[in-house]
Parts: sequence; structure tokens; C-alpha cells
Amino acid sequence: MITRRDVLTASAGIAISAAYRAPRALAQPLARTVHILTGFSPGLQDALARLVAGQMSDYAETIVVENRPGAAGRIAVEAVKNADADGSVILFAPLGFMTLFPHVYKTLRYQPRDFTPVSTVASAPAFLTVGPKVPSEVTTLADFVVWCRANPKLATYGTTGAGTTLHFLGTMLGRSAGFDFLHVPYQGNGAIQDVVKGVIAAAAMPIGTSLGLIQSGDLRALATTGPRRSTFVQAVPTVQEAGYPSLEDLTWFAFFVPAKTPASIVDKLNAAIQAALRTDEVRAGMAKLAVEPDAIAMGDFARLIASESDRWKAIVEATGFVPTD
Repeated sequence: MITRRDVLTASAGIAISAAYRAPRALAQPLARTVHILTGFSPGLQDALARLVAGQMSDYAETIVVENRPGAAGRIAVEAVKNADADGSVILFAPLGFMTLFPHVYKTLRYQPRDFTPVSTVASAPAFLTVGPKVPSEVTTLADFVVWCRANPKLATYGTTGAGTTLHFLGTMLGRSAGFDFLHVPYQGNGAIQDVVKGVIAAAAMPIGTSLGLIQSGDLRALATTGPRRSTFVQAVPTVQEAGYPSLEDLTWFAFFVPAKTPASIVDKLNAAIQAALRTDEVRAGMAKLAVEPDAIAMGDFARLIASESDRWKAIVEATGFVPTD
């Protein structure tokens, strides 16, 4: 079974090196407007989509990025599923839409098989951070575990919501380390603000949300969920280095099209994406967004989705999480 580490090892540098040669883009772009749908309000996801789309003129003369927020992003996914399979409507979404959502929602109006995965474009880890509620001498994940065991009523962590990857990773940390880690779900970035204010002890949040506060010293980052240290905060160890390799996780951002889209169109889109990722504009823009270029070849991408889906199914079941509507 392909694993996240297998893919990361095999695909290191794929987007910008000769190790993977995407099909050559056709000389003429598609003679129509193409819509890229994202499932959230303006933020990191649509900024990343716009950044890459701005360098994809080989694919279409006009590319419009549309925000379709609602139902935790599922509205956009369903819209692309039901769109014409001609390459004119594309989904840009985190991988969890395909690997986690089928296991946390009772009624999901789509399945991963309804889409053709085209390419990942970037990845980003999360950080486990603490604030003033936790004594300043707690500077490592090991220190934090000891503190949580000694202060069970204070061992709280916030995320962007119940049923998210970071919710489950926090639950896994508590179980692995032998303490009750109380999850406090928030909407948006509220968890980070409450950690800074000392309302809750910790937050597990994406790097883009927490990086500025880590750099300013308002938050202490104990570990990153990435397979290697973040290029943006080199001093923060990985969860593997901290002794918890099962907590390793990345958020991948990727393009998908409806399942019956002709292979020639999928190849053309893939080629345009790979070309965009090689541009200085996209590389510089990703650095500003605190994400790293991370493209996985189409075959490996499909296998990664299957492997990650199996992984999250086992995690969700192990935590006893009850799927919601």
C-alpha cells in the first residue's frame, strides 16, 4: 500500500524537476471561460487557486476562481461533480474532501470515484501551539504531555471544527500519551485567538493561521505535523522527532475534474498546472502563503487518495466519532 512518506520520497521535487514530465500542453488554450470552484470564503485556499490559475493561460483564455462556501465545502464539490465533464469546471480543494469526509458525514452526495484527481499543487503542515495558559517552561511536546497529565482540567485544545483532521490528531495524541485531551471546536480562526488570550491551553492549526503568531512569540509551537521541519520555522521539531509519528499529517491542495472528463483534457490541465508550478511567480506567491510546492504525479496521486482514505477511516472508527449530517 502506498503511504504518505512513500509519495513524499518518490515525488520530492517532482513539480520542478525532470523526474516527472507532464504531457506537453497544446499550443492553443481552450476557447472558453473555465471556472475553478473552491468551497470556502476568501482565504488561503482561493488565494492559492488564483495564484496557480494566473499562470495557466495554456489551458484556457479566461479562468475564473469562484468561492462556493457552505456545508464545510461540500457545496462546491457537489457542483463540480454535477458539471459537464469537459474540463470547463474544476474543483480546487484540500485532499481531506476525498479522504476524510466520506467517513465523517452520514449523507455525502459525492464519492471520490466521482472525480478524476489531476494534481496536487502544494502542501502545508499544521502546528500544535500553546499560549499563556501553559507555563512558559513548557517548551516541548514532552513537557506539554507531562503538564496535561498533571493538569487534566486544563488540557484543552482548539481546532477549526469537529470531524476535522486536526480534531482527530489531537484525540490521537491524548490517547497515545495517556491523558484526556478535551477538544474545543471553533469556526474560522477563533481557536488561535483563544489560545493567545489564555482561554484554552493549545490549538492545532494550519501553518498559515499560526505562523505569524509563532514568529512574534505570542504562541509557542511545540511540534509540526509535517514529515520534515517546516522551511518557515526550522526550529520547531516534527511530531516524529517528538516521538509521535502517527500524528504526521499534511494538508495537500489539489485539482480535480468530474470523473468522465476525457483523458486528453485531463492531460492538458495537468500540463498547465505543472508549468504554472515551475514559474517564479507561483513559487514566490506560495512562500508568502506559507505553503510549499508539492506536486504528485497522477498515478501516485490516485493511490495516495485510496491509502489516506483507509488511514482516516481507521482513525475515525478508533476514536468512536459518530458521523454527522
